Amino acid sequence: MNEFIITIIFIIVLVAGVYWYAGYLTKSGKAEDADGNLIPDSWEEKFGWFFSSKGIIMFALGLILGYFLGVQFPGLF
Repeated sequence: MNEFIITIIFIIVLVAGVYWYAGYLTKSGKAEDADGNLIPDSWEEKFGWFFSSKGIIMFALGLILGYFLGVQFPGLF
């Protein structure tokens, strides 16, 4: 069970890092962003589904992490 929690935390950090890096690239001017949504246009063409469902992805990962932390450490919360 601990391995699963560590895996979920790693996935959350990885996904959040991708979202942060996309914003960093566009804010610093290293990547072109024509529509101003902080997603590089080249990434948006290839992985548009990933960025359009950002809220759902992060919500689901947070829900899964919260559930498994609650199961693993019931007296923590």
